[in-house]
Amino acid sequence: MKLFISADIEGVSGVVDAEHTGRTGREHDRARMYMTQEVNACIEGALEAGVREVVVNDSHGTMRNILFEHLHPKADLISGSPKKLAMVEGLTEKFDAAIFIGYHTRMGTNGILNHTFHGRAIRNIRVNGNDYGEFGLNAAVAGYYGVPVVMVSGCDLLSEEATALIPNINTVVVKKTMNRTTARNVSMKQTHEKIRSMTLQAIKERVNNKPYLIQAPLHVEVSFMHTGLADIAETLPVVKRVDHLTVAINTDTIIDAYRYIRSLIMMVGSYA
Repeated sequence: MKLFISADIEGVSGVVDAEHTGRTGREHDRARMYMTQEVNACIEGALEAGVREVVVNDSHGTMRNILFEHLHPKADLISGSPKKLAMVEGLTEKFDAAIFIGYHTRMGTNGILNHTFHGRAIRNIRVNGNDYGEFGLNAAVAGYYGVPVVMVSGCDLLSEEATALIPNINTVVVKKTMNRTTARNVSMKQTHEKIRSMTLQAIKERVNNKPYLIQAPLHVEVSFMHTGLADIAETLPVVKRVDHLTVAINTDTIIDAYRYIRSLIMMVGSYA
């Protein structure tokens, strides 16, 4: 049995501020340890459930956050950027299940450190008329490969966002949102035990989760934080301007849609 883990940092217990998430933040190295420990708890639960191969994809920022020397020795790590599939790089149809650790809510909603891919650039992403954050888009990529997302960890509002898309998904709430940069955090010991035990349960019950699919064809709209970013995005030939903040792309697969979205973000990122 093979498990794919995508690990972000904003949804990790104890992480509440840019000091934790930015590479130059004074608390970043501490947050990297928190992140690594939560991933290890997931790996422990997976191995207990009978998983024989675990691949972890570092999915935050530069994607060089997990402390490799402290990562569970039974897991392989995908680190570094750029990656064609970013937060789900390395995921293929050969995996039996996927788990997302440390995830957060989408931009424009409540939830700790909410954003969608780039907090200074992206206002919203819509696919076929529905709003999506990182959880939904990554789950859709997994679904394209026939892989169910069986568990996600993060704040209480991320749990609500995830279950709205995948009702049977197992969720681990590691903190409760008070505002965007304030949370009531579950202790590290309890957090690790909750992740370990829920991973064990999620793997054993994985047949209850179906892959999440977005039906093709896909109409993708990306809205930016200001018009200058939309101006840059509009230079890509496949892009059409919808309004002063929004561009649109039509594709046949979520893989192409995802790569277009990530390409647009890389194009505009330095101008945000």
